[in-house]
Order: sequence, then C-alpha cells, then structure tokens
Amino acid sequence: MSVDYEPLLPGHWADPYETYRKLRDEAPVYWAPKSELWCISRYEDVAHVFRTPEDFSSEGASEILVRRGRRLGLKDLMEIGRFMLASRINPLIAMRGRDPSPMIISMDPPRHDALRSIVNRGFTPRRVQAWESRMKEIVAGCMARLSDDKPFDVVHDLAIPLPITVIAEVLGIETERRAQFKQWSDDIIASSTSGMDGISIGKLLRAMGALHRYLRGVVQERRREPKDDVISVLVDERQGAPLDDREVAQFVILLLIAGNETTTNLIGNATRALLDRPEIVSELNEQPELIPAMIEEALRFDSPIQYLIRRVARDVEIAGTRLKKDSHVAVLVASANRDERQFKDPDRFDIHRNTKGHLAFGLGVHFCLGASLARLEARIALEALVPELPHLERRDPETPLVQSLVVRGPSTLPLVRTHASAA
Repeated sequence: MSVDYEPLLPGHWADPYETYRKLRDEAPVYWAPKSELWCISRYEDVAHVFRTPEDFSSEGASEILVRRGRRLGLKDLMEIGRFMLASRINPLIAMRGRDPSPMIISMDPPRHDALRSIVNRGFTPRRVQAWESRMKEIVAGCMARLSDDKPFDVVHDLAIPLPITVIAEVLGIETERRAQFKQWSDDIIASSTSGMDGISIGKLLRAMGALHRYLRGVVQERRREPKDDVISVLVDERQGAPLDDREVAQFVILLLIAGNETTTNLIGNATRALLDRPEIVSELNEQPELIPAMIEEALRFDSPIQYLIRRVARDVEIAGTRLKKDSHVAVLVASANRDERQFKDPDRFDIHRNTKGHLAFGLGVHFCLGASLARLEARIALEALVPELPHLERRDPETPLVQSLVVRGPSTLPLVRTHASAA
C-alpha cells in the first residue's frame, strides 16, 4: 500500500488531496496507527457516518485530540483549576470522566435535539436576513482600504474582521468590549485549531475562563433586561427550557471557533481559487448572480473543515471493515467532497457544477447551524471583492496556510495593484 496518512500529524497540510485520492482508491477505511484513528475517505461512507449518530457518536469525540496533546505540567493543571472555577464546573463530575460542559456539537440525540431546538431560534431565516444590510456596511469599511490604495490583505482586512464583527453584534457585545472579545476569540481559535505541538493549554484556558466570566454578567443582564440579540433569545424563559449560563458560554465559544473560522477560511479559499482562474473572475463580473454557486463550489473544492472526529458507539462494519466500540474515526469531509464517485472531475474548480450534497457543512443532525450565516457573509464579501480582482494580484508567489490539523485556509493573502491598473 503506497498511502501513508496521519491526520494528527502535520505532514499533509500543503496539499492533502492526492493523499485523499489514494485513500479512497486503496484504503477507504484506513488505520492511522500514530493518530489511533480509522480514516473514512469515500463520500458514501462519510455520509453514512453523519447519518447514523447512534453508531458514530459525537459525545467524547474530542477525547482523541486531548489524548494526543502534550503532557500536562503543573502550570497547565493550575490553569485547568482556574478555568473550572471561572466556568463553575464541578471537579467531581470532571474526575468521573464526563464532559462537564459539552458543546452542542459534542452531544448526541435526544439531548442534542432539545438544545438545538433552542439555539435555532437565534438563527431563523428572518434573523439571518436582517443582518444583510449591516454586513454590507462592515464589508464597505473593509474594502475602503483598497480605495485609499493602502496595503490590503484579504484574510486580515476582510475575511477575519467581517465574521468576528458580525458575531459580536449578533450576540450583543458592547462596542467598548469588542477589542477584548476579539482577543479572546483569537486566543481560543489559535490554541484550539493549531497542530498538537503548538497547543497552548494555558492561553486557551485563560481565554475561555475570561470569556465565561464576562458572559455570566451578560447573561444575567439579559435575563433582567432582554435586548434584540441572540443571547436574549437563548435565555428567554418564555420560550421554554432556556439555556443556563454555562450552556450559553459554550455556544458562544462554538460560534467563535466554528462560525468565525469557517467563514474566514471560506472567503480566503474562494479568493485563492479565483486568483488562479481569471477567466472565472471575468465570468462572475459579467454575471454576478453566479457568485452563490461559486461559493458552493469553493466549499466543495477546498473545504474549510478538513475532517471531524467521531467515536464508535458500538461494534459496526463500514466498507467491509469491522470497527470496535470506543475506537475513533476521522471523517474526512474534504476527501468526500473530492470523491469522483460523487462529483465528476472533482479536482476541477467548476462554478457551473451541481454541488448539491457537498458535505462542507456536515449532514444530518449536526448540519452546521450557522451555514446560512456563513453563506451570506461570504456572498456579501465576494460581491464586493470580485469586481476588484481583475486589478489585483498576489504580492507573494506562495500563500501560507493556517497551521492547523483540522481547518484549511490561507493565514495571509496580501494583494497589490497590477502593473497595468497602477499605470
């Protein structure tokens, strides 16, 4: 077998797609011994895993990442203690091996479904659509740097500011606290999505603890005086079974990691694909109504989330391979989206392709709650950026990627005026 793949080691960041193809062809259910994971690579099998949470559980799925992290020292243990105090976590519960404060993506039905029905209220189509005009204002402010001929980095000047500003406003974070909110977000995202050797337990837990303390105050205030924001929706007792303080905090952290990071990388990956294909940029400028289709193809072609982890809930067989209960699987979303069994000529970026069924936002009960929000943010950002692309080019020939085991996107993408447009 010519394939060698370890999802928890940083050997395939630059271009994983040839490795994914070999996995699909030679070992669709592949055992990665160093990562201690079964890797599921074909579309049909990945979709099956997502559709059967009774066999492939989200609960405890993150255990494998924690287990592969570095050994905890005294300072780490002290930070864990501070975090548990800030988050009001009962240490006796934690010591029994239970996740004392799980996120919704780490739950299975029926607990997941009950909580999902509550948080869905904050992301109804009406609410999401109501944010469109504000998103356009934010994007216009970001794009002003280009009009002033200032240095412009697609990632740092557009793809990062847009989702973090939207999330802060959606949650009702005070203007004067948004800089601190962004710092917490940066620390959590950098610490939780980097390679395992780069994880800073202390920085991660300090940021999460500070965010928990801050959000407790916000939640208590919203209980007394509700406002028109998502946190008020989540704690509204009139809606029945509102979230408690810790559940609200965990949901906010999920928005920061999943919503912020996914949208940022979607915009970055789409821009990177377009810069390599000026003929598609010309077509989009002639027919801007094709931009939503281009976004779906960008999601399929270079998925912001490369894989997710699941725990095998009972002995099962998939693609002829027997998996034991409590083993773990890496569900290779990005590989499934390039599976030639599902998408013809999958390595070609084709904005006219039928992308229905791509798995970039997951499938089944854990389909991404913020998918419509991410799509709207990406559409508005790219509607503003695409008309400028014929006059822009990469400042650097190489585009560095986020150093992450799980997410994929450019860490920076500086653009400059082309010589023709400058003249």
